[in-house]
Amino acid sequence: MKPTALIADDEPLLRKSLRRLLAEAWPELEVLGEARNGREAVEQFEKHQPAICFLDVHMPGLSGVEAAARIGRRAHLVFVTAYDQYAVQAFNHGAVDYLVKPLDAARLAETVSRLRECLRVTQPPANIEALLRELASGLKREPTREPLRWIHASVGNALRVIPTEEIDFLRSDDRYTTVAYRADGKPVEALVRTPLKDLAALLDARHFVQVHRSVVVNRRSISHVTRGDNETLQIHVKARNDVLPVSRTYNHLFKQM
Repeated sequence: MKPTALIADDEPLLRKSLRRLLAEAWPELEVLGEARNGREAVEQFEKHQPAICFLDVHMPGLSGVEAAARIGRRAHLVFVTAYDQYAVQAFNHGAVDYLVKPLDAARLAETVSRLRECLRVTQPPANIEALLRELASGLKREPTREPLRWIHASVGNALRVIPTEEIDFLRSDDRYTTVAYRADGKPVEALVRTPLKDLAALLDARHFVQVHRSVVVNRRSISHVTRGDNETLQIHVKARNDVLPVSRTYNHLFKQM
């Protein structure tokens, strides 16, 4: 029978990238559906019953871990994650495999090889109940994990992998977040779908601070802070023309200035 799969990730460009890489590495594999979150992943699985599910660990609403628990042993599961600790746990506990963002073609080829073998010998999907409990526990301990090292953002038709140390600030923009960063030393901006409050929780608190309900700034990118009327403060960003507001709630961060 023709092998079938489902892809679940909340980032459209990553879903597109994974589908393209799979088409190159496993031409006969048929991707029956895509999902933007765990709830859609479960719905798509029940509808199409694919043999393989690629599940992003972190998705809004129902997470990939929760979706995996509902799918159970009815499919071979491959976890997709930006966090190595989850991937290592998944692999060590007997999950079929894992992929770490940004996706690597050579690493995906190894995954495809393992999946092919599982399907060839009709090996049943792994029992990963213990793993799912551990991953769910890990998700609840998110504040203690390693800070986010990269942000994936859409820039035109391309997916940009932005190291967090190159980010100057992040600003809430309706349902999106504007990421102001430096590419080859030049100031540029990109949009991501993740809300600012969610990104702020993942960034290194030693360097990134919230200075306004809609602004998070990298301390290393601050040139100077000026005082305005009514005890207001404004942040001037190095090598940029941007001037960022500071809410009175956060004035204490700059009390020595």
